[in-house]
Amino acid sequence: MSSIMKVFLLLAVVVCISEAQHHERGQQCLCQRVRNKINSMSGIKDVQIYQATIFCNKVEIVVTHHSGLRYCLNPNLKAVQRLMAFIMKPKTSTTAGPTVHTSSTGSANTARM
Repeated sequence: MSSIMKVFLLLAVVVCISEAQHHERGQQCLCQRVRNKINSMSGIKDVQIYQATIFCNKVEIVVTHHSGLRYCLNPNLKAVQRLMAFIMKPKTSTTAGPTVHTSSTGSANTARM
């Protein structure tokens, strides 16, 4: 293979890789699709809230059921906003128990049901 042909082939590969990265920039989100309803509150085991970052420009809410099924919820729905308000509301209790809401810098907020 001639050296000119190798240069053109290498250039074509670089252009293809560059275009692929350009289209994916900022779209490395966990949720490609979201559900527009909450099926059952009783089956929810875990709720994770991922804030917008430089890699994904939207808030993502990932729900895990007791069966292990995971799906994403639309954070703009009123029912989802009520669920988040319920989870984030501080619990008042007379007995000591496990913490319901945990958070650490740079990670997702998690609530176990």
